[in-house]
Amino acid sequence: MYSKPVHAETSIKALFEFIKANPLGVLTTAIPSSTHHLIQSTHIPWILDPVTDDPNAPIKGRLRGHMARQNPQSKRMMDACTQSRSNPLQQEVMVLFTGAEHHYVTPKFYTETKPASGKVVPTWNYAAAQVYGRATIHFDTAAPETGQFLSEQLHALSQHGETSVMGYTGADGKPGPWKVSDAPERYIEVMKKAIIGIEVTIESIDGKVKMSQEVPAGDRRGVVQGFKEMGSDVGDHIAALVEKCGAKKDAERGVQ
Repeated sequence: MYSKPVHAETSIKALFEFIKANPLGVLTTAIPSSTHHLIQSTHIPWILDPVTDDPNAPIKGRLRGHMARQNPQSKRMMDACTQSRSNPLQQEVMVLFTGAEHHYVTPKFYTETKPASGKVVPTWNYAAAQVYGRATIHFDTAAPETGQFLSEQLHALSQHGETSVMGYTGADGKPGPWKVSDAPERYIEVMKKAIIGIEVTIESIDGKVKMSQEVPAGDRRGVVQGFKEMGSDVGDHIAALVEKCGAKKDAERGVQ
């Protein structure tokens, strides 16, 4: 991922928090095949298990997810594991996470530079994190380890979605969360046979938060005002992020 220093997010702790807040990631693999595309991608909701925020640690955490067994990418990963007689894939994988709030930025928002020189161009504000690592594929339905991994992952993912995403905590008058145990046990067992588990060890992670930090303070104020005047939830979110990120970078530069 290319990032200017002003946009780079180097804190592993911050990147892990970003992933937890934006758990839908795109798994990308590049596995040679005569019957499937070399590069394949699938959107997957992930559970993050942090290990350490030490950037020099070989393993910084793990991601747990699942996908349909009939997915062509699943088939290629299972084929590769069968051929190598090893559940960990030999090829490196990448998982891309993108923030929910992103938007086009018109040059009209640059109220300092545009009137002075006209030397402005459109851009896009967004935040993203990339994870690289090795994937272990849990696909043998007869193996107890596969059933255990899928059970733990499904419970954790449902819990995260119900409580952290939906807010169904059962406290302060809020509804209680849906649980896997609410569904018939036999039904869940049948559903588990239709999916495979994926466990990615995080060997490398980097991130980018591009929220107009690179422009002069006057232009940044124009960006904030422009997004606020859109009168939309997305506009308000972007305006708040621009203010927050701009203040952080100003503090790092010692700007009052």
